[in-house]
Amino acid sequence: MSLRLRLNLLITALLLLFMVAVGAMTLRGNKASIQEGVEAATRVTAQLLDTVIASSMQNPEWGFTHDVMRRFLQHLGHVRSNEISLYNLNGALIFKSPPSKYRANENPPQWFVNMLDPHEKSVTRLIRYGKLVIEPNPGGAIREAWVKMQTLLWIGLGFFVLLNAAVYWMLGHWLQPLQPMLKAINNMEKGDLNTRLPSFDLPEFDRIGHSLNRMAESLAAERELEENRQLTTLIQSHIEDERRSLARELHDELGQYVTAVKTFAVAIVNKTQKKSPDIASNAQTIVAAANHIYDGMHDIIRQLRPGSLDNLGLSETLRDAVNYTQTQHPNLTISLDLSGKLEGLGESLNINIYRIVQEAINNAIKHAEARHIDIKLAATKTGALQLTIKDDGHGMDINNVDQSNHFGLLGMRERVQGFKGSFNVDSEFGGKQGTAIYINIPQIVAIEKTGIEEK
Repeated sequence: MSLRLRLNLLITALLLLFMVAVGAMTLRGNKASIQEGVEAATRVTAQLLDTVIASSMQNPEWGFTHDVMRRFLQHLGHVRSNEISLYNLNGALIFKSPPSKYRANENPPQWFVNMLDPHEKSVTRLIRYGKLVIEPNPGGAIREAWVKMQTLLWIGLGFFVLLNAAVYWMLGHWLQPLQPMLKAINNMEKGDLNTRLPSFDLPEFDRIGHSLNRMAESLAAERELEENRQLTTLIQSHIEDERRSLARELHDELGQYVTAVKTFAVAIVNKTQKKSPDIASNAQTIVAAANHIYDGMHDIIRQLRPGSLDNLGLSETLRDAVNYTQTQHPNLTISLDLSGKLEGLGESLNINIYRIVQEAINNAIKHAEARHIDIKLAATKTGALQLTIKDDGHGMDINNVDQSNHFGLLGMRERVQGFKGSFNVDSEFGGKQGTAIYINIPQIVAIEKTGIEEK
């Protein structure tokens, strides 16, 4: 059932209740009016007949009272709202007032008569040689009330039909904007987020239209953002693949060449150490250079792709990275707290967590000049991964830092949001609290399974 029909039925029901209430009040008023009229007519008739009876008794020459009364009643004729009967001593009816001819062709239903009949008691007068009975008869008043009620019913019925038709048309006109709204919602449901609604005359519908337009714009922006995140994730994945490949090539190819050069140089040193010290010294320089190249190459490989991540897992890789950083920076203290089941998180999540920790440590060293870094990584019982990184550096003003152009924070945020996680930074420039990064990735098991299936 449409909203238009429901509203029309509701208005129809209210209108019917109103008409019933008006009808009930009208019937009640008619009944009170008829009762008052019958009572007044009965009192007047009784007083008039009492006057005739008294006059007849005072003037015996008029004849017997019942004869005087019969002649008077015959001359009087019909009395409104009363029916007068005259009986002799034997109880025989000698006169009865003629019925009312007022609206005699009207025949109101019995229920209507019973509803309006006041049921007044009859009045009896005993006279010489007879009996006079006055019976209230509101028939004429009831017929008149029925005619008025019929007129009111026809007027009410016409008003009811016209009002319903007018309301149905107006509802259709007022609710007309719902059709484009429903169409727009259906289009949005099918994925068409370019649908927009025009302005409407009614302020309520106009506000709804603007809200739907803003919602479509937000959904379109969210879709575009999600597509960008997926593209970023894909780019990061390809970058990691290239880093892995490059690290493998450096280790396998360049490492072999450096080892060969070192081996040849060591052989030259051994053969020329006594006969040609100058040549041996130059060869020793080549050995030192080869060692330096080899160490530098391993540092580059470590930056490109830590080998322990594939062999030993995330926990050992983080410990190795912390130990190596502390070796490179003796004045820096790094505490690492690992808890929960951190194994089996998947390659994608492992490398991203490692990169986030790596970037946070580099930022704390280069920009914050931190002396202590606290790293906590925990896998909760609810299946979430929580990472907290705090340092005691001089911090930064978050309100004045454009994180969209701060590629370190931007990269960490994009990595976290790629896993539907939350990324928050708490810092104050010049404060004693340094900088704190809070990362929460919910449902890591489900995310990793989805990532594996997509690949």
